[in-house]
Formats: sequence, structure tokens, C-alpha cells
Amino acid sequence: MNSYSRPRRLTAAVLTALAVATSATACASGSGGTGTKAADSGTYTIWDPYPQFDKSSDWAKLLDDCGTTAGVKIKRTAFDTSDLSNKALLAAQQDNSADVLIVDNPVVSTLAEAGVLTSTDDNKLDTSKVDPNLLAAGQSGGKTYGTPIGANTLALYYNKEVLKDAGVDIASVKDWESLTAALEKVKKAGKKGITFSAIGTEEGSFQFLPWFWGSGAQLTDLDSAEAVSALSLWTDWLEKGYAPNSVINNTQTTSWQEFASGDYAFAENGTWQLTHAEKAGFEYGVIPVPGVSGGSAAAPTGGEFVTIPVQGDTGRYATAQKLATCLTSTQNLYDTDTTLSYVAPTSEVQDKQVAADADLKPWVEAVKAAKGRTSDDLGTGYPKISEQMWKAVQSALSGSKSPKDALSAAQSAVR
Repeated sequence: MNSYSRPRRLTAAVLTALAVATSATACASGSGGTGTKAADSGTYTIWDPYPQFDKSSDWAKLLDDCGTTAGVKIKRTAFDTSDLSNKALLAAQQDNSADVLIVDNPVVSTLAEAGVLTSTDDNKLDTSKVDPNLLAAGQSGGKTYGTPIGANTLALYYNKEVLKDAGVDIASVKDWESLTAALEKVKKAGKKGITFSAIGTEEGSFQFLPWFWGSGAQLTDLDSAEAVSALSLWTDWLEKGYAPNSVINNTQTTSWQEFASGDYAFAENGTWQLTHAEKAGFEYGVIPVPGVSGGSAAAPTGGEFVTIPVQGDTGRYATAQKLATCLTSTQNLYDTDTTLSYVAPTSEVQDKQVAADADLKPWVEAVKAAKGRTSDDLGTGYPKISEQMWKAVQSALSGSKSPKDALSAAQSAVR
């Protein structure tokens, strides 16, 4: 086993990156216990962000089963997502890290940079079956830190009745031009076009990214012509009444509530709304967010990584690796991702999911085209970029700046 670096002192940049990265997207909320490591060497600690699952849940039983397979007992603690990340940093400083840490994917690079996590080069986790675009969210500095347990992302929900009444064939919606044409027809038919979240937080950036990336833009060049075209698309929709002014303050939850009213043709939202969609009271469908000239735009990935933190007692790594491997085995991934409404990170399990539920096909397509927010080795640089991005979106949608000027100011601030 290779040697591991000890955690470095946490810098202000790392702490800031953590605070921003943990404020985004759809994750469970709740509270957990202290999560301190058991003194008994035959007991291994697992921390996860799923407080909605109690001791009687299938998830808790899976953890115990993996412990039994590895010949140890499991002490599991569930935290709220942001609380978990902060606790992980503090525990690393005290050399009291969990043996296995399941953490929101944008936080992986932050924890890795802080020296909290072991890399797969050292812990020998097998990631060979994982889709490369999903694995990239856990990569930093040329190394991989953990393996995804599943992914969620964004796509476009649509109301079949609203589109039918407006004379829109969903098969015709293939790019930005055809989507905008559909919105025009919907408005003329007396209904509402599209709703999304453009709030001035990470949620706003999260929802803007499919259009940003779908234009061909890169996060290292916020004021490129491609980026300006993406923001102009949104501002044009507001100016023409295809999207409501409420998007400026919409969270993903309030945006969904607008769509659930039954008046909107489209809503940009995530896999986590599937249960609510079934209860909406109208027929719906899902298509990936289209790219400017067609195809599926890259949407940002949500979901967690199974990681193995650095330990003072290196003798614990072998069992921790067995536990992580068990949790991400083919059958366990299928069962867990079905419970979480996630798309699995491997093609093998994705195919199994679609075979069991054909409605998941557009979500699998969206996940296959998805991209980690910290990919391209942005790491802890992403939060600063994201903050300037959502500020630019807010400025443009409110009319205080043109899309070009707003993004130019954003790029200058990042520099």
C-alpha cells in the first residue's frame, strides 16, 4: 500500500469553496449524530448524506450487509449534506475521519485539495466500469478520489396536453431554435412557456449550465460569444413572455411548483422531481436539454461519491476498500439508485434500469451527456466562477446589464 499524505491546514479558499459547493442542487436534508469513530477496531464508520433513511431502511440494511461481508460491524451516521462536509473537514484535522465517506460530488475536489481523501491509486478502488464523464467530477490534479454511487441531472419536463393544444409535436424540439418556436406557439395558444430557476445562488448556476455548455462555452471563458448567446437566449425568453419574471427568484422547488400548476409547457428540473411528476395530475414527458444546434447539452451532475478518507491507522484501508467496493457493486448500485431516483454510473446498471422502467431512458441519455461542475480540473476554482456566473445571470435577466456586459464583468471578476 502506498503512503498517504496527511491533511493540510484548511485554507480560507478551501473553506469558501466548500460553503459554496454544498449550497447547490437537490439533496436530502436532516440531522445526524456526532459520527465519532468507534474505538473497537472491528467497527467501521460510514458517514452519508441520507438522513431520510433510518435504521430500518433498505439503505441501512445494505450498509450492515456490506459490513457482514467484510467481517466487521458498521457504525453509520447520516448528516445533512453541508453539515457532512464540514464535519468531514473537522474530523480530518483531528485524525478522526470516517472509514468511508459518501459526499456530494462537487465537494470531492475540495476535500481532496485539503488532503482529506485517499486517491484510487492508493486505495485501489476499481473505477474501470464508471462512465468517464461522471468519474471526472471526482478527479483533481490528475488523480481520482472515490467512485460515484449514482447521478442526477437536469432535463426538460413537458406537459403533453399544453403542447397538444398549442399544436407542438415534441419530436420537433431538437435545438434552441425549435424550442423557442414551440414556446411561441404555446404563448399564442394562451398558455405559459417555460419555467426554470435563475436565483442568485448555486442553484441558478446549476440551471444555467446546460444552456451555457450547450452553446459550446467553457467555464474558463465566461464572456465568450457562445456564453453570451446562452444568456441572450434566457433574456429573450423573458422579454417575449415565454418565461416568467419569477425565474429570477425561483428555486428549483418553486420553479417546479409553477410547472405543477399545469399551465406551463416546459420546466427545467431534475430526476428528484420524478415522484412529484407522477402526482402532478397531468401527462408529462421528459427530453434532454437541447444543445444550440441539436443533440443533448451537457447538464451538470448531482449525486454522491463513495470515498475513503485518510487515516492515521493505515491498517484500516483494506477493509474500507471492501466496504466501498460492496456499496458500488452492480446489484447494490441498482437497488440504491432505484431508491434514490438516481441514474447509475455504469452502462451495465443503466441498461438494467431502463429495462425495468422505460421512462428512465431520457434521464440516462441526459446523464451520459452530463458533466461535473468541477471537471476540467477546475476543482476549488469552480465556486468563484459559479458565483460570478449567477451574478451575471441576475444582472442580465433583471435588465441592469446586457448579457455581454454582464458576462464581461463576471470574467473580469474571476481574473
